[in-house]
Amino acid sequence: MKKIDPNDFKVSAHHRREDLPSSFDLDASEKKIEKELEKTREELGELQDVLYAHGKYGVLVCLQGMDTAGKDSLIREVFKDFNARGVVVHSFKTPTALEKRHDYLWRHYCKLPERGKFGVFNRTHYENVLITRVHPEYILGENIPKVNSLDDINEAFWDQRFEQINDFERIISQNGTIIFKFFLNISKERQKYRLLRRLNKPNKHWKFSPADLDERDLWDDYMDCYEDAITRTSKTHAPWFNIPADDKATARYLVAKILLETLQRYNDIKTPELDPEIKAQIDDYKDRLNNE
Repeated sequence: MKKIDPNDFKVSAHHRREDLPSSFDLDASEKKIEKELEKTREELGELQDVLYAHGKYGVLVCLQGMDTAGKDSLIREVFKDFNARGVVVHSFKTPTALEKRHDYLWRHYCKLPERGKFGVFNRTHYENVLITRVHPEYILGENIPKVNSLDDINEAFWDQRFEQINDFERIISQNGTIIFKFFLNISKERQKYRLLRRLNKPNKHWKFSPADLDERDLWDDYMDCYEDAITRTSKTHAPWFNIPADDKATARYLVAKILLETLQRYNDIKTPELDPEIKAQIDDYKDRLNNE
C-alpha cells in the first residue's frame, strides 16, 4: 500500500483545476484500505483524548464537495472511534431567519470547536463564495447594506468576501484552532453513477431531489468557483487538501491519514503532567482505596 504524505495532497495557491485528480490508486484492495482506515482512526481517537486533556487546541475539519461526494459517510467512518465528547458535527443548510439577521460568518463562529475538541463542518462558510456565487440572487436575501440589486454583487464584492474569510481563518488559527479544509473532488461521471444509484434503490430515494439535476447542469460554473475559492484561500495556516473522491474508501483513508500525520507533528500536544503535590501522594491514594 502506498505511503501517504499530506503535502502531496495540499493545494497550492497557483493550482489549476485540471491538475487536481478525482481518483487515486493506493495500490491496495478495498479490504486492505478499510483495515488501514480502522487502524488510523483508532490512532486518531487516542490522539483526540490527548488533545482534550491538553486543552489548548481545537481542530476544525471543513468538508466541501459537490452532491454525492461522500461527505456524510466519510464523517461516519473517519470519526467512528472518537469519544463522543470529543467531536461535534455541524451540517450547514439554508440559513435560517435568525442567521440571516447576522453576518454570514456568524453561524460558523457559533459552531467553532472549543479547545480540546474536533469540530466538523459538513458544508462550510465556503458555501458563501460557491453556491451564492453561482446563484448571486441568494445574496439579496442577506439584506446587506448597499447591496440592492444583482448589479451590486460585482467582483469587488467577491474580493471583499474572500478577504473576510481569510481574516476569519487567520484569527481563529492564531487563537488555537487547527484548520483542515478538504475538497472532496468527485468527477462528473462518478456523480452521475451515484445519482442513478439513488434513483435505482428505493431505500436511497430520500437522498434525491430534482434540484440535484439542476445544480449538476451548472457543473462547470461550480468548478470555476471552486478553483477560484481554493486559489484565494489556501494558506499555510489554513490549507486546502484535494481529496480524490471517486472511490469512497480511498477518500476516507486519505482524510484520516492526513489528519493523523499532520496533528502528530504538533510536538506540544501532550498529556498534561499531574500536579507534583498530588503525584507525590499517589501511593497514599492507592492505599486509601485498597484499605476501604
